[in-house]
Amino acid sequence: MPFSPPLADARAAFRRAALALLLVCTLTLGGVACGSSTKGTGGGTTPSGTSSAERQKFAKTRFVANAGLAAGATYQWIVKPYRAGKFTKGAKGRTFALAKAGLAGVFTYRRLKAAVNNAKGDPILSKALAPLSSGIDSLKNLGTKLRKGDAGTADVGSFEKVINNVKSAGQSAGAEVTDEVPTTAQMGG
Repeated sequence: MPFSPPLADARAAFRRAALALLLVCTLTLGGVACGSSTKGTGGGTTPSGTSSAERQKFAKTRFVANAGLAAGATYQWIVKPYRAGKFTKGAKGRTFALAKAGLAGVFTYRRLKAAVNNAKGDPILSKALAPLSSGIDSLKNLGTKLRKGDAGTADVGSFEKVINNVKSAGQSAGAEVTDEVPTTAQMGG
């Protein structure tokens, strides 16, 4: 066994203890600094909600954004690949195209439901979209059908029909919808 002088062992022990103490203090102070405070800010003001006029103003904007994303996803990842024959058995890239179409189908359904919810803030837009609720609800399970490769011409056509109806309803209420292709990050989330 090698011999080490007692002074070197004492210094090493002191360094380890100092390092451990520093680490504990850093973690403790970091936890305290990041903790929540129950004290008030002292200003006495609370943020106010948006007024009904602002909600109506932004209802059309939100509707156009959500419906545009739904329309863009439908065209880019469902209609276009279907017309190109990417969904047929044996087609090159079929599995990837079906996976994207399934994701786009679910995304489209969620964005259309959000668009209908946004339209409730504007009476004219809400009235124009009311007859389309059943058509939007019919899209609920088509994303899964697309992903599995079970979707046919009628299923893809129903996506197109609903999107076109939503676009024309928006246009009649003064909220023109244009296709906005979402990023893959937007579709994932």
